[in-house]
Parts: sequence; C-alpha cells; structure tokens
Amino acid sequence: MTPSQPTHTQYAPQPAPQPAGAIADLQDELQRSLRGEVRFDNTTRMLYSTDASLYQINPIGVVLPKNLEDVQRVVSIAARRGVPILPRGGGSSLAGQAIGAALVLDFSKYMDKIIAIDSDARTVTTEPGVVLGVLNRQLAPLGWMVGPDPASAERATIGGCVGNNATGAHSILYGMMADHVLSTSVVLADGSHSRFEGLTAEGIAAKAKLNSLEGQLYRQIPALVSRNLDEIIARWPKHWRRASGYNLDRLAAALLPEGERGKLSFDSRFRPAACDPTRIQRFNLAQLMTGSEGTLATVTEITLGLVPRPKMTAVAVVHFDHTLDACAAITDILECEPSASELLDKAVMDLARAQPEWAKKMRFVEGDPEAVLLTEFYGESDKELLQKIDYLEAHLRERGWKGTIRRAIDKKAQAEIWEIRKAGLNLLTSMRGDYKGIPGIEDVAVPAEKLAEYIGKLLDWCKDRKAMIGMGVYAHASAGCLHTRPMINVKSKEGVAEMQAMADFAVDLCVQYGGVMSGEHGDGYARSSLNPRLFGPTLYEALRQVKQTFDPQGIMNPGKIVDAPPLTENLRMGANYKPIELQTVFDWSEDNGFAGAIEMCNGAGVCRKVGAGTMCPSYMATKDEKDTTRARANGLRNALAGRWVGAAQTEEMLYSPEMYDILGLCLGCKACKSECPSSVDMAKIKAEYLSHYYQRNGLPLFNRLMGWLPVIYAIGDWGLGDRGIAKSVREHLISLANQTLTASWFKPIQAKIGVHPKRTLPAYAAQSFQRWFQSTQHATRNTQQVILFHDTWTNFNEPKVGQALVHLLEAAGYQVHLADGKKCCGRPLITGGQAEQAKAWIDHNVALLAPFAAQGVPVIGIEPSCILTLRDEYLTLASDKRRAKLVAQNAFTLEEFIVREAEAGRLQKIFKADSGKALLHGHCHHKALVGNEATVEALKVAGYAVEVIPSGCCGMAGDFGYEIDHYEISRTIGEERLFPAVRSAAQSTVIVASGTSCRHQIDHFTGRATVHLAEALERALLP
Repeated sequence: MTPSQPTHTQYAPQPAPQPAGAIADLQDELQRSLRGEVRFDNTTRMLYSTDASLYQINPIGVVLPKNLEDVQRVVSIAARRGVPILPRGGGSSLAGQAIGAALVLDFSKYMDKIIAIDSDARTVTTEPGVVLGVLNRQLAPLGWMVGPDPASAERATIGGCVGNNATGAHSILYGMMADHVLSTSVVLADGSHSRFEGLTAEGIAAKAKLNSLEGQLYRQIPALVSRNLDEIIARWPKHWRRASGYNLDRLAAALLPEGERGKLSFDSRFRPAACDPTRIQRFNLAQLMTGSEGTLATVTEITLGLVPRPKMTAVAVVHFDHTLDACAAITDILECEPSASELLDKAVMDLARAQPEWAKKMRFVEGDPEAVLLTEFYGESDKELLQKIDYLEAHLRERGWKGTIRRAIDKKAQAEIWEIRKAGLNLLTSMRGDYKGIPGIEDVAVPAEKLAEYIGKLLDWCKDRKAMIGMGVYAHASAGCLHTRPMINVKSKEGVAEMQAMADFAVDLCVQYGGVMSGEHGDGYARSSLNPRLFGPTLYEALRQVKQTFDPQGIMNPGKIVDAPPLTENLRMGANYKPIELQTVFDWSEDNGFAGAIEMCNGAGVCRKVGAGTMCPSYMATKDEKDTTRARANGLRNALAGRWVGAAQTEEMLYSPEMYDILGLCLGCKACKSECPSSVDMAKIKAEYLSHYYQRNGLPLFNRLMGWLPVIYAIGDWGLGDRGIAKSVREHLISLANQTLTASWFKPIQAKIGVHPKRTLPAYAAQSFQRWFQSTQHATRNTQQVILFHDTWTNFNEPKVGQALVHLLEAAGYQVHLADGKKCCGRPLITGGQAEQAKAWIDHNVALLAPFAAQGVPVIGIEPSCILTLRDEYLTLASDKRRAKLVAQNAFTLEEFIVREAEAGRLQKIFKADSGKALLHGHCHHKALVGNEATVEALKVAGYAVEVIPSGCCGMAGDFGYEIDHYEISRTIGEERLFPAVRSAAQSTVIVASGTSCRHQIDHFTGRATVHLAEALERALLP
C-alpha cells in the first residue's frame, strides 16, 4: 500500500540538556520558592521515567505542587531557564504522554480537591489531581456523574482525562471529554494565569487587546483556524471519536455561521448527539486543552458538565463464533440504541479464565465463542429493560444472527461483566513470556460501518508476520474503536521493526476508512510521529503553529502530538534490554524467570486506585508513587537491567538502601496477585528479593525473631509441659511472662527489638491448643475424617479459636485429627526474607500431609495466611512439586469446607435459623486467593445476616503493623475504611475477622472485640 503522506521527520527545537550545575541551581530555587515537594533524587527520577506505555525516559526532576501559586512559580522558573515542563496525573497513559526529559508536575498527591458541585447548573469544578472514580462516588448520591468513563477511571485523574480527551464504553451516549469541558484555568508557558471558557466574538476581541501571551493566543488562534477552515472541512478526520492532534475542528465549528456548521458533520450515522458540531455555540480555548497532552499549557482547574446517572441497567451478552461477525453485527445492534456495546475476543476471555480471581467472574460466557458483544441498555424499570433486550434479540434474529444471547439483570452479574471488560488491556499483557499484547495501533477508531472491513484487513495482514504470534481484540465496538493488541516481543530487533511496520500499515488503512489513529488513548510517543500522514501537510502545519503560538520556547511536554521522534525510540525494553539472572529461592519458571515476573507490571497503575479494593494499601495511605506496586516493579526491573539513573553497577542499586526502601511499605497483602489484572505477585517478589538483600546486608533482629517465633513458642511449650514442671508453677510463669509483655519497663526493650512501644504483643495462653486437644475426649464414631492444620498463633496465643473449630466440626459429624508433628507453615520466614530457611519446614509438611491428601482426607486451616501458604508458596518452594500440588489441591479454608459440604448435602442441620447480624472483614490473603464469597455463604448457612465491610487491608498484615516504623501508616491504612465501619456497628453485631493480625489491629485501634469465623459459627450452633 502506498503511504498517504511521507513520514514527517522534522523535530522541533528541543531544549538543550541542562548541565549538572544548572540542575542543582534549579532544584535549589524550586525548593526555596514552593510549598510543595521538590524531588530530584535518582530514585524518584527513575520511578517517574515510565507510564503505562512501552517507553522510558528519565525526567529532570519531579515537583508535587500544592496550589496554583506553586504551579505558576514552577512554570515561571522553568520558562526563564528554558527547562521543559510535563504535567502528569496518574501516569496511566498508554502512549507515553506522561514521560519525558522534563520537569514533571505530579498533581495527584496534593491538588486533588473537588472545589464545587452545582446540581442546579449540572456542573462540577475540580483540581486536576482528582481521581475520576472518586469524583463519581461523590456525585452518585446527588444523581449525577461525569459522562466519559475510561476503564482506568479508578486511578485516572481529571487532569489526565482532559489532557487525553478521554472517553470510554459509553461514548455512543456521552461522546468524549471535550464534549463536557466547560472551562479550564491554566498556567501558560510563561507562568501567567488564564481562564479559558466560551467567548463571543466581542469577548475574543477584548482578549486580543491584552499585551500578554494570553492576548497573543486570542489574536492568532482564531485567525489560524479561519485560514484553514476550508482544509479543516475537507480533510479533517471525519470520525467523531478522536484523540489525535488538537481540536481545531471544534474551534472551526464555533467560527462558522450556524447554518454552515453541518459541513463539519461526521460520516457515521451513529454519531452521539454530544459530538454534533452544530451544537457548539462559542469559541472556547478549553477545547484545545482537551487532548493537548500538556503540550500547550498546564491545567490547574476544570469545570465539567454532568449527566444524570442511569436509574437501571441491563446487559445482553451476544455470542459469536467469529470475531468478524461480531464486528459486522455492531451496526445492527446500534439500531437498537444501546448505551454501550463492548467486544471481548477469545484471547481476552481465555486469559481471564486462566486466573482464578477472574475466572469466577466469567459466568456470563456460555461455551467457547470467539467473541462476545457486551450490550448494555439503560431504563427506568426491569420491564423496560427486558423489553429492550427482547427487541435486540428479535432484531438480531431477523438480521440472521443466531448466537446465544445471555441476559445479566442483577447488579452483581453486571459488575462482574464490566470488571472483566475493564481489565481487558491488562489481561492481554498478563501473558507469561516475552511476547505481549503491545500498544501502538491499539487505539485506531473507524466509523462503525467500516469496522468489520478494517479489522478483517488488519487480521489478514497480521497472519503471516513472523515477529507476531497473534492479536487480541476487545473494547469499544459500538464506537468503531476496537483495541487491537498484536503479540510482539519488543525485546528483539525483529519485534521493534515490526512495531514500525505495523504502524505504517495501520495509519494508511485508517486514513482509507476515514478513521483516526487514536480514539481515546492519545498520541504521545506511540502515534505522534504518524500525525503528518493522518492529517496531511497543511493541517499538520496548522497543528505545529498552534503549538508554537501557545509555547514559543517549546518547553511544554515536547515531542508529543507534533515534531515527535520515531515511535521506536526511547523504548522501556528493546533489543539491548538484558536483565541479570539471579540464583533464585522460589521457582519462577512459569513466570519466565524472576525478571519475567517483575516485567508483568505494564505500568497501568491499577495499584493507584483509592477508596476501592485492597491494592495497594500503602499507596492509599500515602498517595506517593514510591509506595505503589508499580514503583516496586519499576525499581526492581531497572535495577536488574542496570538502568537505574546514576548507578555505576547493576548490583549496586539492586542491593541498595534505595531499592530496599521502595519495597519497605509493601505489606505483602497479596491483593496485587488478584486485583492486578496482570497478576503481579509483589508479596512473593518481595520475599525473593529480601532473601538476596539480607544475605548481602545482614538480617535484622526483628525479622530473625519473628521468623523463628514458632520455634521459640514450641520450645517454651515443651519446657512448660505437663512433665516439665508443676501445673501451678507453669501457670505462674506464663502469667509472669504475659505481665512482662504489658509492663512499662519492657517497652524500651520492645522498641530495641523493633516493635512499636504502643503495641502489645500477643499473650501466651495458659494451655496450648495442641495440649488441650490431646487431653480432651473427641468423637470417634464419625466416619468423615478431617486433618486440622493448626497454626502457631492458634496453638500458643488463641487456642479458643481452635477449640471452637473442633467443636464445630464434631457437631457437624466429622472426626478431627491434628496434623501431629507438623512444622510451622513457614510464612513468618518467607515474608521476613528467610524463604531458603523455610524450605525444610515446607518439605517436612508436604511429606506429612501428602499421604492424607492422596486418600482424599481434607486438610483444613484456621489462619487464612497459613493454610493458603500451602496452596500458594509451597508450589514454588517445595522440593517435591508433585506432592506439594497434591497437598494444595486438598487444603481448604474453613469456609470453603463448610460451603462445599453444605452444597453436597453432607452438612448436618446444626445451626440456628437466626443467629443475628455479622459484619465481615475479609483477610487480605483470603480475599486475594479465595475471595469473600465462601465466608459470606458460610455465615448465611449458620443463620447470620451478613454485611461485608468494603475494606481494604487492616494495616497489620502479619508483623508489618508491629514494626516501629510502620505504626502510623498501619493506623492510616485501617482508618481508610475499616475502622470507621467497625466503630459504627451496633454492639449486638458480631464482627468477624478470621485473620489473627486483623483481630489484633481492630481491637487495638477501635476497642471492639472480634471473632474468628470458627467462633461465629460455633455461637450459631443449635443447643
């Protein structure tokens, strides 16, 4: 295919690199001038060198401004010194917009205020750092929401959404962010402040008289648009869903006489009303800010129009045997006026099924279709929604489509559907190995009528490519914007060359079908170099003039939209990317090695969400990039690859205090293993890393004591056993030991160990659980056998929990056996950087339990993190992987066992019909690896009315919250959602928390008593 235009290779004059002395002077001036944070250290620069794209560039430094005055001062100083500026929100951009050799302004930590909500005017005004998901939760009780809904809404900031001209699944109703931005306050490239809003001709003329950069804008931009009106009408991309270039078409609509605005109408008959150019009444430079990627000015305040929240929704899942059939059917579906119709192909669905947490949400798919269209309708009642789906089904049958159509009416089923859909991008990057579904052509949008032809030709082209192993296809079929992700190895020369060839083919195909290269993800480094071919020479030159007018020095996020480098430069990985290989403790073969496990993090920043889920608890508390799962992966990846700025040697940074500090606030909660769609198991990665770090730098006393606490407890129990000393003396010694733990004189000693003095260590029980069990008569008539894998904390600190579990199981008709001779599961050693030492315990336990597992005798755990270690870490630490897998398959949490037996009809009628209300806080490992569903069901079986606290981590996380340096952040994490819910619960409510750490944390900070699930179920037993 002949290219439509030659590739534009001209670069804008780039600001000269700053010498070291000038950078030091810049840092000093900024620190003296600002209220916000100024960070020029190499660690911060490395952490901000990537976003969710394929690119990596170290910034000059990072500023976290606190207010408008800070922003003005930063930009003024930068302009005077000729230093580039790069505004950044959540850093979740997919095209490289949020990285560059510039001074990064991160608005997400401090400038995150909702300034005003005006329900009467249907508007909201915010600072740029407000997270879209947080804003929508604030608006929900008022019945409003922001229309555009990108899949990244739970971490994407409003400023980033404006900079990217974001949209989402419901764009056929709400258009793009540009259709909702009413005004913006900005700091211009010279540091001056301005406000952009809709102006009449008189208003433009008044502004043009100003002797300032703002006046220059109003003198030159309207004139530039007027000069190019004919070309804009004739050549501007006609597809309404566009995030490429600058929005000159919207300014042109405002300058055209009302009767001529139809000349800018889009080709597609399925254009949303929100995108109709005839509705644009006034000239508004805020339209240029939308989609400008920070290349024109720095936005400091945004006013958005709001839309009503839908009262009710329903989803029809339309199945297809072939992906192209789904693409072809979209025009028929759009005739039924849905609110959205999103495509998932087999590649995405298979990846979802491969991950347990996501697999259980795939119930909406029947059989093994090649594609499904998730077609949603809004309505006022169930009746109306059912009528709409009935009409859809009849309409599709009439048009000859015969695939299964499944209906999702209840909210939970719909929520699961949308979770899978929003995870599509990360699921495609969750493939183990060097071949990943990469961005580049993933954002092409064409009119819906042309979608099947475009996708068909693209798939045909990809079939015979030697450097490609397939393609994932998903997302916005209703808008003609399918995200196509070719599977390419960008660590190879062939893969990098394929990126360019793929882009060249796609841009020409895109122009042929009247589309755009970006339907929502923006230009950045991935697509800006293609804009000359997309827009043609005249319009491209107009875009360059816009940039020059706003930014005469070229300091605003240079290299994006216009005058960009080739898309194969500045790659995060590439042919020269070669991480070192470690002799690892864990078996990482299924992850393509230790480095491969780290590289699973694609930078999408799901770990930056706030107020929802569990990942990442430390980020929710600090709102600091350093404390994200993404940062930990970035640090390790760059250290292994020798790409940490300022480091002389790879191992110098890998085992440095800086790398150790980045991992310091990882609680090991495991939430990333399930909530990150790429399944980045940072808890396990950290455990591996600490093994190497402590081998080099020595093991702290705190870790040593906590790791070997099970052994210390066991020695104490043996020394105080029945045959050791008299019972009365034993009880006296235990009482004395417990008094010591709470004594004021002991607190300084406790602090020396590393435990915060405000913490009280768990008391030693007068009799261990194991001794109680051995001294108690147990039912032997029952034929159903179970093995109880009792943990250290139940055995020595809280034997009442184990006793409750035994009573429960025996009442249910099971004969309970202890796992006699077992060792500690090994988790304290694993999390404390001593995984190598844990292997002997693990092998011992596997050998002990495997014969029972082979006979099908269930192994039931009490402490979630303990029993789940058998199902998780044992698989990669045990010497005998086959037997470890057998044990893992036969290991159950209490709730899993109870629910399984109840569903099989083997559980006797032992519970009351009404046991009262239970408020449940799920243990982090349990939520990550199993979920709360079984716990809820078990409590319901026992007659409880259950409410699940929508909490994240409690903040204790094993021994994390005990550490002297973690006390305050531990409190902050718990206060985020958990503690307020517990405090507000009625005294009659049973608060259930199966984690030992969780119960201690809740009691410590709220004073409310909690019970283990076993205790709650025992209370519910019939008399």
